[in-house]
Amino acid sequence: MKLSFFASLLVVLSGFAQAADFELKKGDHVCIVGGTVAERMQHYGSLETLIHARYPESELVFRNLGYSGDEVDGFRNKDKRMRSKDFGTFDQWLAGSAPCPQPDKLSPRDKDKVRENRFELTNTKADVIFAFFGYNESFAGEAGLGAFKANVAAFIDHVAAQTYNGKSAPRLVLFSPTGQEHIQDDNLPSKELVAEHNKALRMYSDAMAEVAKSKSVPFVDILSSLQGDRAVGRSLTINGVHQNLQGDMAIAAACEKGLFGSTKKTATPESLRKAVNDKNFYWFNRYRVTDGFSTYGERAFLKFSEGPGGYGDGLSNYSVGQRELDILDVKTSNRDQVVWAIAQGKTAQADDSNIPALIPVISNKPGPLEGGKHEFLSGEQSISTMTVHKNMKVELFAEESKFPELVNPVQMAFDTKGRLWVAVWPTYPHWKPTEPMADKLLILEDTNGDGKADVCKTFAGDIHNPTGFEFWNGGVLVAQGPDLLFLKDTNGDDKYDLKERMVHGLDTADTHHTSNSFALDAGGAVYFQEGTFHQTQVETPWGAPRRVSNGAVFRFEPRTQKFDVYVSHGFANPHGHAFERWGQDFVFDGTGAQPYHALLFSGDLDYPNKHASPPQVYKQRTRPCAGVEVLSSSHFPEEHRGNLLVLNVIGFQGILQYKLEEKGSSFGATEVEPIVFSSDPNFRPADIEVAPDGSIYFTDWHNPIIGHMQHNLRDPSRDQDHGRVFRVRYEGRDLLKPAPIAGQPINDLLGLLKSKDDRVRHLARIELSGRTSAHVIAAAKTWVSALDKADPDYEHHLMEALWLHQSHNVVNEELLRQMLRAKEPDARMAATRVLVYWRDRVAKPLELLQVQVNDESSRVRLQAIWGLSYFSGVDAEKASEIAVESLVYDQDEFIKHTLNETNKTLDRRVKQVKDSKAK
Repeated sequence: MKLSFFASLLVVLSGFAQAADFELKKGDHVCIVGGTVAERMQHYGSLETLIHARYPESELVFRNLGYSGDEVDGFRNKDKRMRSKDFGTFDQWLAGSAPCPQPDKLSPRDKDKVRENRFELTNTKADVIFAFFGYNESFAGEAGLGAFKANVAAFIDHVAAQTYNGKSAPRLVLFSPTGQEHIQDDNLPSKELVAEHNKALRMYSDAMAEVAKSKSVPFVDILSSLQGDRAVGRSLTINGVHQNLQGDMAIAAACEKGLFGSTKKTATPESLRKAVNDKNFYWFNRYRVTDGFSTYGERAFLKFSEGPGGYGDGLSNYSVGQRELDILDVKTSNRDQVVWAIAQGKTAQADDSNIPALIPVISNKPGPLEGGKHEFLSGEQSISTMTVHKNMKVELFAEESKFPELVNPVQMAFDTKGRLWVAVWPTYPHWKPTEPMADKLLILEDTNGDGKADVCKTFAGDIHNPTGFEFWNGGVLVAQGPDLLFLKDTNGDDKYDLKERMVHGLDTADTHHTSNSFALDAGGAVYFQEGTFHQTQVETPWGAPRRVSNGAVFRFEPRTQKFDVYVSHGFANPHGHAFERWGQDFVFDGTGAQPYHALLFSGDLDYPNKHASPPQVYKQRTRPCAGVEVLSSSHFPEEHRGNLLVLNVIGFQGILQYKLEEKGSSFGATEVEPIVFSSDPNFRPADIEVAPDGSIYFTDWHNPIIGHMQHNLRDPSRDQDHGRVFRVRYEGRDLLKPAPIAGQPINDLLGLLKSKDDRVRHLARIELSGRTSAHVIAAAKTWVSALDKADPDYEHHLMEALWLHQSHNVVNEELLRQMLRAKEPDARMAATRVLVYWRDRVAKPLELLQVQVNDESSRVRLQAIWGLSYFSGVDAEKASEIAVESLVYDQDEFIKHTLNETNKTLDRRVKQVKDSKAK
């Protein structure tokens, strides 16, 4: 790819309808709209590169407005174009014209610093619109074709009535959806499912073509651009529908031929694509700016005192944030000029000497030192301010004085080599466009065994807002809203060299609320969550977009690429998610520190419905919560095993401890002596994890201010120099010798699944996730056959084997049925959860759930009632009938709540089926 960008695409592509006599004019502004395929185009730049090469003297301006999940009627239907408050309407973005949303709330200090038109410098003002729709709509099937045609017609008429450039109606080109590719991977949609969906895509493409013809609008058929049956290494997509670089090149070539009747025959320099992508980097971070709710939304108009105080009549977030957007707009336009020069065979570098100046902010919480600086204790001095649980000791593992990179540590996790990885966030609360984008994923290592880190490596040094991460399949999943990245080191130098955007459309309205609290369950699914203000819509290869508004927990299977809303609830800001030994999980709403048993409100829901608040695990006495962990460590006395460890960062600044206990069909908890609390006002424990040696590690964000609402986003008292990691050990007890995991034989790793300590089993599962599935499953079957049935933990070992099958996406119906009837109720409960996620691949799942609904254990019945909510269509009525059978047994508050939530979902679905039959 170094010499000739499109040299491999000079093969003539056939089967694409042409947009008759379509021409681009000098100076045209081209805006791209659509879903994830359109959005991903800007990260590869293929279509823009081809067109610039074709029209080198035309000085075209491209602005990509693609957004995962968008549909063709999004211009008028907010549920098909979900955005956080005052993001900007469809028409405002295309016209490059949007007023200040709430001008009356600006202070006198703001008014000479903001533009009347906040989109004035975006350079959109569309002369031409390329529209890529149809994929998301196609899941409505034949029954939805009529509505789709009407929506396409309304879209065309609406656009034709606009003068986005201030002079004339835009020239609109409609592009068909790309086809779905069948990748020869048993974890992705089967060949049959792909073929079926491609038939639907063809129907919708033809319907779009029909409407376009009736309206005399150019239409380009690129449906075949991705279709095919391909091996994993030769695929054009990451999941069958979302293009990789080779797929983007194929789509671009198809678009070019459809638009202009031919593909360009001369080689296109790679330098042009690099220039296009550099421009798109700045545009993407402008269009999808993080902390939007405080940049243009409701909190943008909070005004603060300038000097000690709180709110006042000084600068607002709006004026400060909008100036940064102006800088990004100017930087983007500067790079347009570089693109034009290179397209014309010249050399050029961006000149950013014309960017406007940042607006300086005066702190409303200055420190006592000169210049308003705050006082900070060293890491060792900070320990002296801590009150520690009797017989426990706090030790400093790492701090910024030794590792300056260790700034604002937001989440941490141990890898299978026993090293501590930490996501650090020096650009908090988000990137300032005059500085490097340099948030990091660090690896801290104690190589001499003295309990202190002596090595710090930067695995990734160019990421943004890494609000959470989790290991999987030899790499790491990292939040970089609005995307979920997969990073992997393939050459062993502890730096990533493979990067893929795996999920798009995760809202970033408030980085305090953005994808956080990553947790991996025993079955291989990754969970993370977001808070209020957020409007998320994610496309998948398995069905219609998953949408959620104002608070959710997500469930993502990286192996299968299945993405779902796990909990839809009116959270303020959920932070904290942890699993206990049998796979039951606990979710905390961070703002109020409310603790919930996730089972009670994670039943399936259809957008826009949300679950009611369930009974809490316990009544919290303080807030807010930053994270949680279940203490499972043989280093600590047994009375601590299974306790909830809860971080608190305001008021009580430390680690609370709760004794978890069964309570009816769910859980309760009682507070016991805290692990640690501090009198240092800067102490902010942000994440907590049991280490391979059995000790408790926690990070200290260490910041005098942490609230987004209470201080200007750019308040200079937001510290960007400090960060610590501590550990807690039990005095008089030896630390555990970490089990060797990385690179160990599969059979040895299976043996570690017998460990009583959750961290050991967790790391063994992660290591196994990167091994060949066929080898893992074959070894697991042999391991199961050799298990000692007299072992008190025999059924938990069997459950580990079932979870291993789930993690590798291999259905073992025989083992599942065995575990559904295990002697241990918790095993039956755990197996019921697996059944629900395998419901499309096991025989008669509803009949199996009916048995579980009538189980003697209320805990198993609760899990089964939850599971019934996942059935839809004609199965919904049968599921509803089975749910009623639970009423013959005692009903505690947890079952009552969950049954009510399940019935709400099933009643809606039964009604939908009946209504559709009546039409």
